Amino acid sequence: MTALLETRGVWQRFGGLVANSDVSISVGRGEIVGLIGPNGAGKSTLFNLIAGVLPPTQGSIWFDGEDVTHMPAAARCQRGVGRTFQVVKSFETMSVIDNVIVGALVRNTVMREARRKAHEVLEFTGLAARADVLASDLVPAEKRRLEVARALATEPKLLLLDEVLTGLTPTEAQTGVALVRKVRDAGITVLMVEHVMEIVMPLVDRAIVLDLGKVLVEGKPADVVRDPKVISAYLGDRHAQRA
Repeated sequence: MTALLETRGVWQRFGGLVANSDVSISVGRGEIVGLIGPNGAGKSTLFNLIAGVLPPTQGSIWFDGEDVTHMPAAARCQRGVGRTFQVVKSFETMSVIDNVIVGALVRNTVMREARRKAHEVLEFTGLAARADVLASDLVPAEKRRLEVARALATEPKLLLLDEVLTGLTPTEAQTGVALVRKVRDAGITVLMVEHVMEIVMPLVDRAIVLDLGKVLVEGKPADVVRDPKVISAYLGDRHAQRA
């Protein structure tokens, strides 16, 4: 499987703090990969590096065969990197459809085409009935879905999902899982950050566990959840010794 995304020996330092330490990961075309780990593991920092929010202190990032290490976020979006945000960033005073049109304008400079694309994405994400509602009137689960819809409207090859299933009820989470599968079935590769392993493990093809800024382990979900290092990172050494 050819890699769509690769990070090669990536480090990110903030003064004396090392957020990412020699991180090398790859995501193959058509995969759903889970980037998991306890709070403070460096997941969100790595996401920001991949999305182009900031350049790494050291190392390189490759997307679709191109070195994008020093490419700004807008240029990466043009290349096909779409993302959601952990803290929902909808335009509250705008309608749902207008929020999604903002994403569609990345590819479609003609407003009529952008609106058509936005309607198509709202159908796909199950938000069509809420098109004319103000973003501020959506319930939290719908706001998460709006984040996904706006990212999809940019027509990404790779979709970065930052904790889109966190804080949802079990029913909402299952709806979210179904949407992620649908995204992959549409030919879009998915890299998702989650710290709730119970939700993400049945969904992903492969899991990469970060701890203290380093890759702790990666592999098939069933193998990862049984790994003593992962049990220790999540539940503490005493639990690992008893397990």
